[in-house]
Amino acid sequence: MGMSLPLSKETLGDRVKFMKESLSKSQTITDNMVSILGSFDHRLSSLETAMRPTQIRTHSIRRAHENIDKTLKSTELVLGQFDLARKAEAKILRGPHEDLESYLEAIDQLKTVLIFFSSNKSFKSNDGAVTRVNNLLSKAISKLEDEFKQILMSNSKPIEADCLFDCLPNSLRPNSTSGNQGDAASAGQSNKSAENAGYKTLDIVPPRVLPLLHELANQMIQAGYQQQILSIYRETRSSVMEITFRKLGVERLTKEDVQKMQWEALEAKIGNWIHYMRIAVKLLFSGEKKVCDEIFKAIESIRVLCFAEVTSGCVSALLSFGDAIARSKRSPEKLFVLLDMYEIMRELQPEIETIFEGKPCTEMRESATSLTKRLAQTAQETFGDFEEAVEKDATKTAVMDGTVHPLTSYVINYVKFLFDYRSTLKQLFQEVSGEDTGAQLAAITTRIMQALQTNLDGKSKQYKDTALTQLFLMNNIHYIVRSVRRSEAKDLLGDDWVQRHRRVVQQHANQYKRISWSKILQFLSVQPAGSAGGGGATPDATPALSRAMVKERFKNFNIQFEELHQRQSQWTVPDSELRESLRLAVAEVLLPAYRNFFKRYGPMIEGGKNPQKYIRFSTEDLERMLNEFFEGKSWGEQKR
Repeated sequence: MGMSLPLSKETLGDRVKFMKESLSKSQTITDNMVSILGSFDHRLSSLETAMRPTQIRTHSIRRAHENIDKTLKSTELVLGQFDLARKAEAKILRGPHEDLESYLEAIDQLKTVLIFFSSNKSFKSNDGAVTRVNNLLSKAISKLEDEFKQILMSNSKPIEADCLFDCLPNSLRPNSTSGNQGDAASAGQSNKSAENAGYKTLDIVPPRVLPLLHELANQMIQAGYQQQILSIYRETRSSVMEITFRKLGVERLTKEDVQKMQWEALEAKIGNWIHYMRIAVKLLFSGEKKVCDEIFKAIESIRVLCFAEVTSGCVSALLSFGDAIARSKRSPEKLFVLLDMYEIMRELQPEIETIFEGKPCTEMRESATSLTKRLAQTAQETFGDFEEAVEKDATKTAVMDGTVHPLTSYVINYVKFLFDYRSTLKQLFQEVSGEDTGAQLAAITTRIMQALQTNLDGKSKQYKDTALTQLFLMNNIHYIVRSVRRSEAKDLLGDDWVQRHRRVVQQHANQYKRISWSKILQFLSVQPAGSAGGGGATPDATPALSRAMVKERFKNFNIQFEELHQRQSQWTVPDSELRESLRLAVAEVLLPAYRNFFKRYGPMIEGGKNPQKYIRFSTEDLERMLNEFFEGKSWGEQKR
């Protein structure tokens, strides 16, 4: 293996020199390159400086184009809004009558346009556009107002009275037997569910126009025309309702007006008022409530306020009449109509509370409740007055024939009527005093009966003939007992009361017999006056009386019997059973006594002169004539 020879000195020197030269050239090239690059950078900087204005102009042009695009788009939007407004204006000028839906769309378009201009205030035309759209909207809403008024008025007609009465259940119509005045309590209590089912539906405004009226009202209220809509509705509907009430017969009467009226006329008006209350609450007010609810639904405050303002006048007229009756001078005959009025108010109270809801109706609700309480109070006070009036009745009505006195029949009929109102009276007592109503009614009835008997005792003393006094009391107490036994009063007064008073009737009958017949029976005694024989025949056949005494006895008997017949055939026992019983009681005493006397002493007279002068009656004659007693015949009738 060979080895390379070391380089010579000269050769190494040459190479070092070469490398230095190469490095020198490289440095020169580098310096040149740096110089070139520096020059290039300088030129670039100069170029950039020269190009900057061009770049700025280009950017401005681009921004200008963008602004132009934006302006064009804004212009298109503005023109579009003006176009919408122009089209909406055309629809609004045509009015809402023919095409309400299109009209309402136009209003919505105007509202959109108004929002656009209100939210883009930079446009020069903005203020003018807003003003014009606002004016157009006002005109549109004004036309809606006219349309609402026209539709409401053309569909609001007064309702005829016959139509309203036809909507009542058959049992409550004025010409029905159970619907007459005085029967409100009995008719109202037992069949309330059936009666409510019997009411016919009454549309006071045609249902087909209610959605349209609702839409119109809604638009107006949203546009801030709440007061205008309230005013239109109130004036239109309240006017129609007042005319309907006048057609029905409702009139506003004061306490003074009531006081001046004759009772018969007032009673008829009260009967009508009861019908009017039913019709008003069940048909008219409830119907108006439905209309308000439909037109103003979802707007609670307006709905309730509208209803209150429409109905307040008619409610006031109805309740003021009831109040005038309740405050007028009390008298017994008013009790039943007061109870009728109280009952109808009680019946309608729940519906009044429901229909007249909310704060605007507070006064009407409170007025109705107040009237119910006042009627209850007046009725109870009238009841108390009646008891006192019965006891103190000082009428001079003469009952010459001893029959039932008008006061007795009046009081008994009064009590019978009270029992038709039994449930109403219990409610009334409960409301006024809160006491045990059954016991209270029984106590009052007992007191009224006692007051009547006390008064009858006083009236019986007017008779000079004490026999007629007893007959009068017998007739009247019998009438009371018989009436009580046949009515619900029996359950309240009790069997003991009935039995006790039947004994009183018998006592008066016995007293009558004693007073009327004891003297005449003495003439038929077979023994001389003052002897111990008594009225029957004795075993001893020997005549106890002389012919002269017998003649005197027959003569006195004839005179006495004829007087009794003449007088007592004018007296009256109106109850046929009692009349027959009393005649039989007299006949059972008189006829055997006369038969015995005639059998014992008749032959003594028949054998002498003019026997017919003394023996004027056979037993059969007496029996026939007794059957003419208590028939209430006049003197002329007896002679025929």
